[in-house]
Amino acid sequence: MLKYLFIFLFIMTASCQKKQDVKTGINLPSALEEVSGNEVIADSNGIWMHNDSGDSPRLFYVNLKGKLIKKIYLDADNEDWEDITSDLEGNLYVGDFGNNSNKREDLEILIVPHSALKSKDEIEVKRIKFNFEDQKKYPPKKKKLYFDCEAFFHFNDNLYVFTKSRVEDDYGKTSVYKIPAKEGNHKAKKIGSYNLGKKHYNWVTGADIRDDGKQVALLTQRDIWLFSDFEKDDFFNGKVSKIHFKHLTQKEGICYKNKDTLLVTDEDDHGRGGNLYTYIIPKP
Repeated sequence: MLKYLFIFLFIMTASCQKKQDVKTGINLPSALEEVSGNEVIADSNGIWMHNDSGDSPRLFYVNLKGKLIKKIYLDADNEDWEDITSDLEGNLYVGDFGNNSNKREDLEILIVPHSALKSKDEIEVKRIKFNFEDQKKYPPKKKKLYFDCEAFFHFNDNLYVFTKSRVEDDYGKTSVYKIPAKEGNHKAKKIGSYNLGKKHYNWVTGADIRDDGKQVALLTQRDIWLFSDFEKDDFFNGKVSKIHFKHLTQKEGICYKNKDTLLVTDEDDHGRGGNLYTYIIPKP
């Protein structure tokens, strides 16, 4: 069912923070109750989505009105799928790297070839297995629980994974790690860190990069953080702005629809959420 969509934009010149809120969104199908990632492929009229852990190893293709078009199944397990991204050729990458307790040693990313997305059979995938180069114990001590993960994107033949902190009063700290976007076993190389705040709602739960590689969006339950004017993959060394949400829901998926528009999804939490939202990126 399509609800009315309202967008309110307010610019605070003093803090450079953009406030934009969608009062209601587009209802997603009930099968996507725990939607955890979304992605738009180039030259596509729909959105690929998936659920969190506990669901079958399947991807959903949904149109921009929230209607389920098709489902495909992967020859894999859904241990804890947390995000989905794509490359410029339209190949999908599914991040099975949710790591709440920081003790997983089987983190992996599934590669779904673009040529197989129309298949009605179970799709065979390739696997990128990895571990964080600076994690020495599984799990580490409580003060070093920095290795949960819910967000990543593809850029210049690499995958960039953003961690989620489980350290009390340091929940908003995220580190970005670089992994080759090719099958095999890899050490994820740490290339930077940023702190978004101290509270649970500062957790990074989704990420994407604009197709031209000039802007990065990080999602939390309360804000979209936008990073721009960076050099190469030094994403945090540039300009930073925010789009602030008025409604606090379990937002877990974000992707660029185009250079001016972001799509955000949240989980259905007892009738609250379960929607697809559209956010217009404010002009500088």
